[in-house]
Amino acid sequence: MPLPTRPSLGLSGKLLILTLVFVMVAEVLIYVPSIANFRITWLRDRLAAAHTAALVLDAAPSGMVPESLARQILDSVGARAVAMKTGQQRRLLATTELPAEIHHEVDVRSVEAYDAIVDAFVSLFLARDTDIIRAVGPAPMGGDFVEIVLDEGPLRAAMWRYSRNILLLSLAISAFSAALVYLALHYQFVRPMRRLIANMAEFRADPEDRARTIVPTGRDDEIGVAEVELARMQHELAAMLQQKSRLASLGLAVSKINHDLRNLLASAQLISDRLAQLADPSVQRFAPKLLRTLERAIAFCQSTLSYGRAQEPPPDRHMVALEPLVEEVRETLGLADDETAIGWIVSIDRGLQVDADREQLLRALLNLTRNARQALETRAPNDPGRDQIRVTGRREGAVAVIEVSDTGPGLSDKARAHLFEAFQGSTRTGGAGLGLVIAAELVKAHGGDIRLIDGTIGATFRITIPDRAVALDKHRAERARA
Repeated sequence: MPLPTRPSLGLSGKLLILTLVFVMVAEVLIYVPSIANFRITWLRDRLAAAHTAALVLDAAPSGMVPESLARQILDSVGARAVAMKTGQQRRLLATTELPAEIHHEVDVRSVEAYDAIVDAFVSLFLARDTDIIRAVGPAPMGGDFVEIVLDEGPLRAAMWRYSRNILLLSLAISAFSAALVYLALHYQFVRPMRRLIANMAEFRADPEDRARTIVPTGRDDEIGVAEVELARMQHELAAMLQQKSRLASLGLAVSKINHDLRNLLASAQLISDRLAQLADPSVQRFAPKLLRTLERAIAFCQSTLSYGRAQEPPPDRHMVALEPLVEEVRETLGLADDETAIGWIVSIDRGLQVDADREQLLRALLNLTRNARQALETRAPNDPGRDQIRVTGRREGAVAVIEVSDTGPGLSDKARAHLFEAFQGSTRTGGAGLGLVIAAELVKAHGGDIRLIDGTIGATFRITIPDRAVALDKHRAERARA
C-alpha cells in the first residue's frame, strides 16, 4: 500500500496563513478605535489653531482685522469661519464665505467612544468632500467655546492617508510576526511531527523490526511524551508480533505432532484393548480407565486437527456429581496410592452436583491439580503431612464453588503478572504455561470464573460455575407432560 502523499499546504503553511489572518484581525481591532481617535485629534489640532487665532482676532481694536490677514489666519487654520461665544455674546471673528448648510457637528470637549467610531466611519465611507463640519472646542480668555466651520474633504483625505499607512504597517507587522511564529512552530512542532510521521510510516513497513522503533529525544513537553509513548507502543507491538509469529509456528508444529500422535495413540488403544482381555485383576481394574484416557486424548487430537487449533466445543452441560469426578482426577494424577508422598484431601459437600460438561470440568480440575503437584514436587523429598493438595466444593445458591489449593511455595511475581497468559506464566523449566489458560477457557465457556485467592498458604484457585437459567415455559410444559 503506497504511503499517502503530503498535501501541498502542509501544517507549516496553515500556521503561516492563520498567523497572518490573526495578526490582521488584531490590527483591525486596533484600527477601529485608532481611526476615531485620529479624527478627533485632527479636529482638536484645528481647534487649537483656531484658539490661537481667536486670541489674535480678539486683540484687534474694535475687531477690525484686515481682510487679507483674516484670510491668512483662516487658511492657516483650514477653516471657513472662526467664531467664539462669551457669555450671551457670540462673535464671528473671521470668515470667508459662510455655507448654506452644516452637515456634521462635533464637540471635541465631550465625545463618547461609540459615537466617535461611528462618526469616523461615516466620514470615511458616507460623507462627501464638499460636506461642511462645525467643530466646537474650548475658548481662550474665559470664553464658553470656540467653533470653526470647515470642509470635510481635507479631513477625509487625512483619514484615508492614515488608513493606508496603518494598512501598510499592519501588513509589515503581520509578515514579520508570521515569519517568527512560522519558524518557531516549524522547529518546535512541525519538524518533530514530521519525524513522528516518518517513523510511523517506516515502522508500519516492518513492525517486527525493533530497530525501526523511534528513539525519544528527551523533550519534556507534550511532543516528548508522545515520543516516549510511541516508542513504548512500538516495542510492545513488535514483541507481540514476534510472539504471534512464534505461536503460529508452534501451532503448525503442534498440528503435525498431533497428526502423528493420533496414530500412536490409536496403536496404544489397540494394545490396551488386548490387555483388557487378560484375566489379571489389576489389569481388569486399570484397563477401563486407561481406555477412557486414550479415547479422550485421541478425541482432543482430532479436534485440534479439525479446527487447526485447540478450539473447545460448547460445553454439553449436565448435572455432574463432583466427588466421583475428583476421585478420577486423583487416579489420573497417580495419587490414588496411599503410599504417595503427596497428601490428598477432599472436602466436598455430600451429594454436590455441578451443572457442567463432565469432560471439560475434568480437564480443568486436572490442569489445576497437576500444577499443584508439580509445585509440591519442586521441594522433594515430599512429606504427606506437609505437602498436600486440597480440593473443596460447596454450593452457594445457584452457584457451585470449587477450590483447588496446595501447600507449596506459591506463585512468583512473574507468574502472578501473567497468570492466565499462554507461554508467559510458567516458572517451571520446560513448562509452557498452558495449564491455567486451558482451565480458564473451559470455566469461562460455562459462564463461570476462575481466580487466584490471595492470603493462603501455597496457591489457591477458586472456580465458580453458575447453574444454567431455567426457561420457565419449557419447564412448566415438561411438568405438565409428566
